[in-house]
Amino acid sequence: MCNNGSVERRVNLTESVEAIIESLRKRDQRKYRKVVKALYHLSQDPGHRGLQSHRYESLDDVFGEKILESYVENATPSAWRLWWFYGPEDDAITVVDLGPHP
Repeated sequence: MCNNGSVERRVNLTESVEAIIESLRKRDQRKYRKVVKALYHLSQDPGHRGLQSHRYESLDDVFGEKILESYVENATPSAWRLWWFYGPEDDAITVVDLGPHP
């Protein structure tokens, strides 16, 4: 349980997201730490105000799910985002993409 009483969610990463994170770990520690922090907040509270999570309908058809977008960075050129959906289990979130905002 989190301080706000919500249930902690397991965060699943696709293989491509895992590869991006591993690449960041090796070449860009600053951005890597931001991604890890965003993933932590996502697991604790997907509605965390710093994430500014919201629907991103243009990817729904690509992934066959209702996709949400959350901020890794803000007010930065090519600010990074996480794209994810709830599931497949009730207590899980699956991150399907990670990278600069298009």
